[in-house]
Amino acid sequence: MDDIILLKQGEIILKGQNRRHFESQLMANIRRRLKPFGEFEIYCMQSTIYVEPRGDCDMDGALDAAGTVFGANSVLRAAACEKDKDAIVETAVEYLGDKLNAVKSFKVESKRADKRFPMGSIELSRYVGGLLHERFPHLTPDMHSPELTVNVEIRDLAAYVHGPALPGAGGLPIGAGGRMVTLLSGGIDSPVATHMIAKRGVKVIPVHFASPPYTSEMAKDKVMTLTKILTKYCGRMVVELVPFTHIQEEIRAHSPEGFFTIVMRRLMMRIAEQIAINNGCTALVTGENLGQVASQTAEALAVTEECVNIPILRPLVAFDKQEIIERARLIGTFETSILPYEDCCTVFTPRRPRTKPRIEDVLEAESGLDITALVEEAVAGIERVAVEV
Repeated sequence: MDDIILLKQGEIILKGQNRRHFESQLMANIRRRLKPFGEFEIYCMQSTIYVEPRGDCDMDGALDAAGTVFGANSVLRAAACEKDKDAIVETAVEYLGDKLNAVKSFKVESKRADKRFPMGSIELSRYVGGLLHERFPHLTPDMHSPELTVNVEIRDLAAYVHGPALPGAGGLPIGAGGRMVTLLSGGIDSPVATHMIAKRGVKVIPVHFASPPYTSEMAKDKVMTLTKILTKYCGRMVVELVPFTHIQEEIRAHSPEGFFTIVMRRLMMRIAEQIAINNGCTALVTGENLGQVASQTAEALAVTEECVNIPILRPLVAFDKQEIIERARLIGTFETSILPYEDCCTVFTPRRPRTKPRIEDVLEAESGLDITALVEEAVAGIERVAVEV
């Protein structure tokens, strides 16, 4: 009996001639993610990724890590055995015996991917189920709502016996969707937006704007902690920390108060665009949500993106706050996001922000600023910090 991890592909199976590219990217990501847990042979057959341990490996840790790799819809740990009906029964007894002893009802569900196997799926399920019932007479067969389903898969190389599969991360493998810059504050929204865009196969470069002494070192540490949490899904990332104090002071000194936030957001987008160009990225990603705050009305969002020439993607644009909070809890960022360390968006907040700004008024509000010099200064002062899984 050989222990193995199987990952079942999700929407990758819908890809056409470039499907092999997606599968190769997924296997490369799995290989990197599982490296801390031992040496594995990883290969793909019949829309399934096989992860076979070589020597002493932490299979529990590997299984947990595999479940966070984007590109697989389900992940499971199975026992491989000879493609023989009696070997399958013995493997089920040995591999799932503790679970079978702990429940009162069961069923066997078989899938025959290898059509050369002499028994059909239903016939095999009946055979295995009958012998398991003899071995575990306390069990009641239940075809509708059993406490435990014993799964049998007949594949090209072997037969596999396992219990219920675990949900995978879904989506597409990181790297298959290109590279994008994500604006990462210390709040609830932007980490969720980052996770969502990464799920579409995007390699993200987090950008954080810091305004010391108006924002604290603890606020920066909070963002680094959020990034560390996100590496569980996104892999290794390099955070670009942008010095933003001088820009915000210049905005306060030279722009009307009602336009502080809009002008600030436009400067952020210009700087992020330059970072994107420097890193070969195709778009910017923000946690903005339609109507959530004054700077996120439809008019304000349109004015904010007018100053850049690459797309701004907003995965959360139609979410309400409760939906965002639920996702933040699910991915593990919520408790860190609500720590009381403010980011630069709360600095110099106007008393009466303009909610429906016109572009001509915003351009007038920016006219006292040397935009080009401020962007160049900020980009030149960037601190880059690598965050490992």
